[in-house]
Amino acid sequence: MHNRGSALLAAIVIVVILAGGCTLPAPSSPVPVSTTPAQQASSPAVPGAFMIRAASLTPGSVLPDVYTCKGASESPELAWGGVPSGTKSLALILDDPDAPEGRFTHWIVFNIPPDSRGLPRAQPNAKVLANGAQQGETSAGSRGYYPPCPPIGTSHRYVFRLYAVDMDITQPTADRDSIDWALTGHTIAKTEFTTTFKR
Repeated sequence: MHNRGSALLAAIVIVVILAGGCTLPAPSSPVPVSTTPAQQASSPAVPGAFMIRAASLTPGSVLPDVYTCKGASESPELAWGGVPSGTKSLALILDDPDAPEGRFTHWIVFNIPPDSRGLPRAQPNAKVLANGAQQGETSAGSRGYYPPCPPIGTSHRYVFRLYAVDMDITQPTADRDSIDWALTGHTIAKTEFTTTFKR
């Protein structure tokens, strides 16, 4: 009787083990990596898509005289695209990194609406432009576009940089130092376009 009970108990244990084995989860297969719509919405544009162009120029080409001190000193037409998602405003800075005394800032425009696609040619030297953007002070202490005018016989680079910013910039003075400070930690993306000019 004891042996029969033991055999019955052993049979029950075997059945339970086999039944348990059938209920084990199948090995998990790799889950494809993908971004959710929410992640896609908060991600910047595809790398390389954020871009700026000056007039009808190609990168590295010479600025026509009309945009310099040799001509009408007009600001060039600018166009851009690929503004990243999450951008609250855009900021534009034009620098001459080859100036004799170091970097010279020729133009600062900030709080540009993120849905804008560029700036028309010949912007006025007003504090606020037609699209609501604001202009800061150049290295010469003037507001608006300061035309390239390198020393005679020298060729300088003129770099247009466009910043995608996650806020509107509020500064008591909009000189280069204050704009750089405002951009620190708030720049989503940056793109640039380099031109040259020689007198």
